[in-house]
Amino acid sequence: MNRLRYFAGAAAGLREIIRAPRLDSAETVIRVHLSRRHENFLELMRRVVFANAAHPYRRMLEIAGCGYEDLATGVRRDGLEAMLARLQASGVYLTHDEFKLKQPIVRANRTIPADADSFRNPLATGRLVGFSGGSRSAGTAVRVSTRARVYREAYDKLAIDEFDLTRRRYVLLKPTLPTLDGLMNLARGARLGCALDAWFSPVVASVDSLHYRVATYGLLAMARAYGLRLPFPMHLAANDYSPVVRTIARRREQGHLVMVRTYASGAVRVASAARELGAAIDGTLFIVGGETLTDGKRATIESAGATIFPHYAITELGSIGYACRQMTSGNAVHLNTDSLAVLSHRRPAPLSGTEVESLLFTALQLHAPFVLINADMDDSGKLQQATCDCRFARLGLTTVIRDIASIGKLTGHGVTLVGTDVIRILERTLPARFGGSATDYQLVEHDGAGQARMTLRVSPRVPISAMSDVKALFLAELRTFQGGQIASRLWQHAEALDVVHEEPVASGARGKILPLHLLGPGTRSEAVRES
Repeated sequence: MNRLRYFAGAAAGLREIIRAPRLDSAETVIRVHLSRRHENFLELMRRVVFANAAHPYRRMLEIAGCGYEDLATGVRRDGLEAMLARLQASGVYLTHDEFKLKQPIVRANRTIPADADSFRNPLATGRLVGFSGGSRSAGTAVRVSTRARVYREAYDKLAIDEFDLTRRRYVLLKPTLPTLDGLMNLARGARLGCALDAWFSPVVASVDSLHYRVATYGLLAMARAYGLRLPFPMHLAANDYSPVVRTIARRREQGHLVMVRTYASGAVRVASAARELGAAIDGTLFIVGGETLTDGKRATIESAGATIFPHYAITELGSIGYACRQMTSGNAVHLNTDSLAVLSHRRPAPLSGTEVESLLFTALQLHAPFVLINADMDDSGKLQQATCDCRFARLGLTTVIRDIASIGKLTGHGVTLVGTDVIRILERTLPARFGGSATDYQLVEHDGAGQARMTLRVSPRVPISAMSDVKALFLAELRTFQGGQIASRLWQHAEALDVVHEEPVASGARGKILPLHLLGPGTRSEAVRES
């Protein structure tokens, strides 16, 4: 995509959001859509899937012998989730690789044509374009409409009320453009009455990112001209989180409570830096996304006297759920059942073959960026009924997803790398340059001291004198896809990637990428994407 067009679209989209009317009542909006979730889904199917004879889902439904009236009757008689389960068993589903166009869609020995636009929702158009991580090209472009972004504010408002966030100073620790995540967090926070304090970017400022910094400052200046006073970002030096700690400590001395919105690894880095500096951050509340909140990360943060709660989102799906105040252990959220239906099914995990409870997502809203039925996003989790008495549960968001983890991706610091993309670098690019075979390189994901870490193992059989050359080529290859642009910039300057001469460990037939939670009890992998 042309950069000028991208930045112009971002400016137009941000202006639309700034000027859009605020929601009168988040609870009323969600309650109305909860009461209409079956009808919303059927209308989406009628207007998008069944209105297009070439739609891949219509082809799947035809193969399954399900017309629109059959679908409507089944949903109204048996319930949405029961009907979705029958459809999944009949071949109406989408694997992650099918959605990413990495493998053809084949049902009943028939190949179903699909392209990059097949699953986009024609009813939802937007100027702000985000990208999901990992595609070998530019990543999956996701146009999220202004209507969808404003609706997202309903979930943030529930979280603000649940945690009383308007009484806290809002500190953001997320990258600037090309990712829109941080900018959108601030815009929603400002529109919902949060006291925005500071924005820190963990990506070191560099010459090759100058155009993104200029564009970020331009968008912030425009927002201020329209009355939305968003803070300008401060780029942190490599591995230096002390400015964040000092800001929190200064606010505490002034009598203010602080909320930090960041990724799980970022929260751990702040807590670790506070310990090293001897600074007090107790009472700070972290809301995190972008990767799994492991027990180890939670323990590090809580040892600093802070509390931490996860938010689960995926670029193509939007907000999936927030934790409530009573979810003080594990990695769990209340599912936004007004917008999504979710099933789980056991299947072998990519890259290891271990059986996991994989999550299948179905979009329900007419403003959803993609029309998806039983779509697998390579995330796992357990579905349960809520037992708490929080704002989410009282409103009717009583389905809980627990033990959320990524099963086919590597993530850290909010960056997602699709496993099949990284495998190409490990199996083809590195052996072609340095020698060895496809089994001599392995990328391992694990929790390090204070952050998610990646270790690139190179077999001692491969004669390499300078491991820095391997790291440089690996990072250069990462830059060729969207999620890798941010990852390479983070890992180039930080200690988040080690390259070592060690024998790769066995992990199944395709064990080049090794999410450690698949090895056995006591170890967990990272997850998800956006927050």
